[in-house]
Amino acid sequence: MPAMETAPVATSSSILVPLRSSAAGASRKYAQFPQRSFISFYLAPSFSFTFPRKCNSAVKYLKPPSRFTAFSSSPFASTPPEQTPCPELAVLLEVDGVLMDAYRLGNRQAFNEAFRKLGLDCAKWTEPIYMDLFRKSTGDEERMLLLYFNRIGWPTSLPTSEKDTFVKNVLQEKKKALDEFVASEGSTLRPGVEDFIDDAYDEGVPVAVMTTYGKSDEKVARSVIKKLGEARMSKIKIVGNEEIGRSLYSQLVLGQGVSSGLDEQLARQVQKAASAEKQRVAEEVASMLKLKVELGATSSESIEKVVVALRAAAEIAGHRVQDCVLVSGSQSGVAAAKRIGMPCIVLRSSSTSRAEFPSANGILDGFGGADLTISKLLKKRWSGSQNS
Repeated sequence: MPAMETAPVATSSSILVPLRSSAAGASRKYAQFPQRSFISFYLAPSFSFTFPRKCNSAVKYLKPPSRFTAFSSSPFASTPPEQTPCPELAVLLEVDGVLMDAYRLGNRQAFNEAFRKLGLDCAKWTEPIYMDLFRKSTGDEERMLLLYFNRIGWPTSLPTSEKDTFVKNVLQEKKKALDEFVASEGSTLRPGVEDFIDDAYDEGVPVAVMTTYGKSDEKVARSVIKKLGEARMSKIKIVGNEEIGRSLYSQLVLGQGVSSGLDEQLARQVQKAASAEKQRVAEEVASMLKLKVELGATSSESIEKVVVALRAAAEIAGHRVQDCVLVSGSQSGVAAAKRIGMPCIVLRSSSTSRAEFPSANGILDGFGGADLTISKLLKKRWSGSQNS
């Protein structure tokens, strides 16, 4: 890890900051840092993360994110010779299309279940019918329904003016049916994802799984994660609404308050440092307005929400944004990663097989073998550039 720059000293006074190592048996130590009139900083997130013993997590957490400047020389800036430094890499995984390809497994059946619940006995999609509609509509489910009922005829009791409402009702029932299928024992994870998480743990690479955005709600997303099993779940961090709310990024930049444990003087300096970050985020959001229009039909969630989730996940994983790699299955995830300079790799799924992702660093078909592996990520030097 490169040595951290020494910040200029504004006064002779200093702030004593307690640093507690997460390693077993570590003693409480204090590092003396020069005080400045303006301080940007990075605090370790208030979450514990289980790393392999060979990984020096105490050193990792002192790595400042790209938007913050490190404190001056810390006694922990160099890695003890008996420990191997953690790789400069963290992996963020989406659920939809990455942990599980729910659309390949159950989307057609979910449509048929929706038709049944709405009393549409004449409507039933076989695999050839479903694939034909999918290709002709490029995966747009509203267009799939319009094409289908224009072909076979609309329910005779349905007024022409209520076709849009009818389509929305079908899609609502279909989503309920798909969510039930995803949470059931019959659904399975994507091949290779379990080995991928195990390999990441063995290499000391933190893995965070995102549950706050996507086509499935957070409850359904967490039910998918449970399929990993308790032992494997202990190797990852789950980043949901609660975790994001407790993150330092959320507290400072989104105005949800500063931890009461901070000294008042330091808290004022924190707020001052955060004001610059707020200005940058405001400019970021303004530039996203055009991006929202471009995402339009392919993304139902706000791009700002995805950006917040990615930044909080990077903090929870203990890495800078540009040292994280997002493994995405959605256009909104790719767009948000590009916006904040986070490398992104797309795993194709049945719902994105024909989609284009020009800003992604790479596009692969799955986990393991010739596709995505931890060893390949470790060999690639991600620098935050969007060039693969």
